[in-house]
Amino acid sequence: MIRLSGLKLPLDHPAEAIPAAICERLGLESHDLRGYSLVRRGNDARRRSAIQLVYTFDVDVADEAALLARFANDHDIRRTPDTSYKFVTHVPDGWQGQRPIVIGAGPCGLFAGLILAQMGFKPIILDRGKVVRERTRDTWALWRRSELNPDSNVQFGEGGAGTFSDGKLYCRIKDPRFLGRKVLEEFVAAGAPEDILTEAHPHIGTFRLVTMVERMRATIEALGGEYRWQTRVDDLALERVGEGKQRLRGLILADGSLLEADHVVLAVGHSARPTFETLHERGVFIEPKPFSIGVRIEHPQSWVDEARYGACAGHPVLGAAAYSLAHHCANGRTVYSFCMCPGGRVVAATSEEGRVVTNGMSQYSRAEFNANSGLVVGIDPAKDYPDGPLAGIALQRHWESLAYVAGGSNYSAPGQTVGDFLSGRPSTQLGSVTPSYKPGVTLTDLTQCLPDYVVESFHEALPAFGRQIKHYDHPDAVMTGVETRTSSPIRITRGKDLQSLNVERLFPAGEGAGYAGGILSAAIDGIKVAEAVAASIMAVR
Repeated sequence: MIRLSGLKLPLDHPAEAIPAAICERLGLESHDLRGYSLVRRGNDARRRSAIQLVYTFDVDVADEAALLARFANDHDIRRTPDTSYKFVTHVPDGWQGQRPIVIGAGPCGLFAGLILAQMGFKPIILDRGKVVRERTRDTWALWRRSELNPDSNVQFGEGGAGTFSDGKLYCRIKDPRFLGRKVLEEFVAAGAPEDILTEAHPHIGTFRLVTMVERMRATIEALGGEYRWQTRVDDLALERVGEGKQRLRGLILADGSLLEADHVVLAVGHSARPTFETLHERGVFIEPKPFSIGVRIEHPQSWVDEARYGACAGHPVLGAAAYSLAHHCANGRTVYSFCMCPGGRVVAATSEEGRVVTNGMSQYSRAEFNANSGLVVGIDPAKDYPDGPLAGIALQRHWESLAYVAGGSNYSAPGQTVGDFLSGRPSTQLGSVTPSYKPGVTLTDLTQCLPDYVVESFHEALPAFGRQIKHYDHPDAVMTGVETRTSSPIRITRGKDLQSLNVERLFPAGEGAGYAGGILSAAIDGIKVAEAVAASIMAVR
């Protein structure tokens, strides 16, 4: 098979235009084209008056060798790569080793557990939260009644933080082994729409994710894996094995019991702050990591569609428009959009009492009235939180607590219109944009719960973004604070074997450990860490 990339056709092309375009691009007669299959579809909307669809196809031709020789210097025409997943090992018959343990049932832990189960290791998966249906009820309790369960919420429980998100399944990491393809195929097997295999920017949405993680749990259990819910790990049992080196021998649970363990995947997510504190106390190597802070900004989705697609706005093939923005400010800061959710809503995402955190969410249809995105400023440990590995957590908590007070101390979020923010006055009434955050928005002055450098940066960036996307800085657009959980504020350092640098058999993984950012990259890291665990187990058996 030949992989043909970058084939462009008009938005409303007929189906028969595809084989004709393939033949023209490859210089084939129609009878030389034996067949083709869609690999990827995206769009090029740089010219709104002439939006094109951009395709990648796998093509079956009569003489592959001759065609490849003819296009030897064309990077868009090459042999179709083998994208099938190759397991690094399988458990031998009669294996009696200790079962590996995975802490955390988010995307990283889910795929670490799945790969270990598929290799025959029968992992034990621990999570402080609940199964996804019960967790959903607890999450809705915060959104509807301002009732927070610190162990079962947007951050904690089956599916992790990604369950209540847009369900985006793309990332910018290099993936030479096509591990992302493995992730997508497992999602499809669990009930995701098949178009996630071919869309350039696939997404699933919250409701579908709930069902999918349930089915994947059933798969893991059918392979001998075991889940233990509402099981919080409070400490590590370690032993010295050399100068500055320790080895994991077990986990101390919240009920005081010891769970023996000699291989543990630590996939706790970016909000497991007590866990990070415990690791630091036990001497596990941790370093501070850059993250970002800001707000969620909302516009009517129709404004974004028109700005991005012009007269083609609303076209069913294009769907709800997204955007990605960045601006480098005179003060040296960078403002950028983060986790943009077309046709979605802003949600309460705190996991600690007395704090307000925002995030974005949308369903597969992306059919709700508003578009929302994080509007955030990158911050750096050396400049903004230099007081040790956990200083970023303290910074997050500080601004989240101020947002809680500014919102009315009842988990409502502080909000302000863009017009009032740029004019330096508190908001007292909304304009044409209605905020979607639940349990509610308290209009106020957001400068009381944002650092000065963020406020200064927004004043410069908002008009700049308005020149790129019409109405972005419209006076009626609404900002809701605060967005602080863009990524983990720490990195649990690990070596080439993916074990902690100074604690043997502890495998930090995913977004919480500082090695991923989003569902797909976290899942890929879970696969890599599962492979490393398997290699270590087989080496020491």
